[in-house]
Amino acid sequence: MATLTQPLRDEHKELFPHIETLRRVADSIGQVGTAELRQGVDEAYAFLAHHLIPHAQAEDQALYPVVARVMGAPEATATMRRDHVAVGALTDELAALRSRVTGPTLRQNEANDLRRVLYGLYTLVQVHFAKEEEIYLPLLDARLTADEADAMFAAMHKAAHAAM
Repeated sequence: MATLTQPLRDEHKELFPHIETLRRVADSIGQVGTAELRQGVDEAYAFLAHHLIPHAQAEDQALYPVVARVMGAPEATATMRRDHVAVGALTDELAALRSRVTGPTLRQNEANDLRRVLYGLYTLVQVHFAKEEEIYLPLLDARLTADEADAMFAAMHKAAHAAM
């Protein structure tokens, strides 16, 4: 049965394979050559910078204000916004680490840093999506009208495209 928040659930479903890429690339460190690793890191970074970060900015601008209003608590989404800040910081760290994935081998400290960042991003994003889907979206399904949901998704779409 379709719900009012099905568009966001569908978007999350489209993002999940890319989130798995974060884990897959982290798992490959030390198992593949640096050229293949660099390709995986570049793919992970492109997903984060061009898809996930704009998605997060759209949530901050259009989804979370609606959640806060529905809950009657202006700070109800503060922890979720903090997740977005952490994803942004880890994405910036990944950008810096990308430049070190060169040459025939990766130094141990660089491999460790890269694993930490990729696994951290993977876990943080997985838990963040679970919180949205298990807590916020059912609340919105129960309390929004179809017109309110449509307006929220239109605002999210606009914010995401502005962030790209």
